[in-house]
Amino acid sequence: MANTPRTLAELASQAGKWLDGLPAAAPERHTAAVVADRFDRFTWRDTYEQSAGLRDLAEELIQRYDDTATDLLTDVFLAAYKVGPRVRERAEMDPSRLVNHQVITALMESPEFAELHRETAGDPYAAAMAVLAQAAALRGMLERTRDDRERAEQAKKAQQAAVDAATAVDEALQQAADGADEDGTVSPADADAVQRAIEAAEAAEREAAQALGAAAVPGIRAAARNAAAQAVEAVRGEATLMRAWGVGPGELERMPFEQRARLAERLRTGRLAQWAELIGRFRQMASGERARKMENTAGELIGVTLGDDLSRVIPSELASLGLPELRAVFAARYAAGELMLYDSQGEQTTGQGAVIACVDTSHSMYEAGPGGITREAWAKACALALLDQARHAGRDFVGILFSAADKLQIFRFPADGPADITRTLDFAETFLGGGTSYQRPLSAALELLRDEFNDATRTRGDIVILTDDDCGVTEQWMRDWNDSKHLLDFRLFGIAVGTPRVAASDSVLHALCDNLRSIDDLTDVHAAADLFRVI
Repeated sequence: MANTPRTLAELASQAGKWLDGLPAAAPERHTAAVVADRFDRFTWRDTYEQSAGLRDLAEELIQRYDDTATDLLTDVFLAAYKVGPRVRERAEMDPSRLVNHQVITALMESPEFAELHRETAGDPYAAAMAVLAQAAALRGMLERTRDDRERAEQAKKAQQAAVDAATAVDEALQQAADGADEDGTVSPADADAVQRAIEAAEAAEREAAQALGAAAVPGIRAAARNAAAQAVEAVRGEATLMRAWGVGPGELERMPFEQRARLAERLRTGRLAQWAELIGRFRQMASGERARKMENTAGELIGVTLGDDLSRVIPSELASLGLPELRAVFAARYAAGELMLYDSQGEQTTGQGAVIACVDTSHSMYEAGPGGITREAWAKACALALLDQARHAGRDFVGILFSAADKLQIFRFPADGPADITRTLDFAETFLGGGTSYQRPLSAALELLRDEFNDATRTRGDIVILTDDDCGVTEQWMRDWNDSKHLLDFRLFGIAVGTPRVAASDSVLHALCDNLRSIDDLTDVHAAADLFRVI
């Protein structure tokens, strides 16, 4: 090579960029696209160990694709979990993970991700659920980018080849320096070796740059948006389900991962899963009625009285203010408390004893009404709202499920203990089948109120019976019922669910109840609203 430099200084000048070690001193390459500290990584590992779903998904993706899939799952989790997730610069990434970087970047830049992040930030379970909800989309993106990931792996090899070539330049120059004359002249063979090493390094650098500059994978951005949208729907759906069943965020945070996962699965697949929206509306209605319940609230207008409550002054009194000569008279009567006011009778005050819901679970309660809602679903939703009502009032709650005389199941929820969600679900999902008998459940309710009276001298309990059938009781039982009612001072509320005839004036239920109503439209939760103002 005639133009090959002959002195060590000339060779060193030509090989300057390689001697500076630019490729060899490339920044640290990361396999994770989302920046995370050790606490974040610990949270991921801990969640991964607890979630069989995450482990199964990771194993499946690794077998179908490669081990970059695990890093992708980690990134998706951390993006959802971290309060302020940040994606690394592309130049910091290991070339084999550049596709992951592109997926995560597209995901986090989507509007749907912002909605998802509001639901999952700081909640490992919700973040894991978001990953699982995106499983199908992640499979699709991994399949779509299979060729691109292979090219990324080739880019990694090309980059390493560039580093090796730079090292070869340094070694060739060092060998030339060792064999140079005192005046710095290098032998033609050593000079040619350095030149060949430089040319090889330049070719390797061009190949690496070309491989790293591969075009963006088409369709990733749209796929990422769809994945985030699916995750938002899943996470919000589960949160709505939990709220409908009365499981608050605080309780969820304290719940172990697997227990929370099992609970979510049960809520999604249980007998009353499809009625979660109805249950939620009942609870929301009851909450609103509790907020309206105020001491001394006005009720039914029953006449006119005297006083100084300006909010109840009758219109003819207010008309006096329009005449200057009568204003002094108005003021004097106001001072004396002699203004004419509307008189009203407030709603009856709530009880003090237990709240007992007797729910008919005979075969006929399977029957569906408007909107496809079954009588059982409406009755159970009402009973669960009564459970909330009792707990807010500091009263014991007892759920009695009944059908035929030989079928009865009792669920107790003491006021001084937590309302265990598992027991609540057992109460809601249990269905006995068979015929209908009033005597057995009402006798059981009487016994519970009698025990409460004997143990704590507490009276004024409330019994609510929800049924779709009318049945007879014996005369002796009716006498005992009335005697007990006089002693214990309880109230019986009756709700005929989907069967107006059960609430007719000649029905047994009409004779038993202090307050009886018929519910025809099972989509209407407000038909029982006043019940939650007096219980």
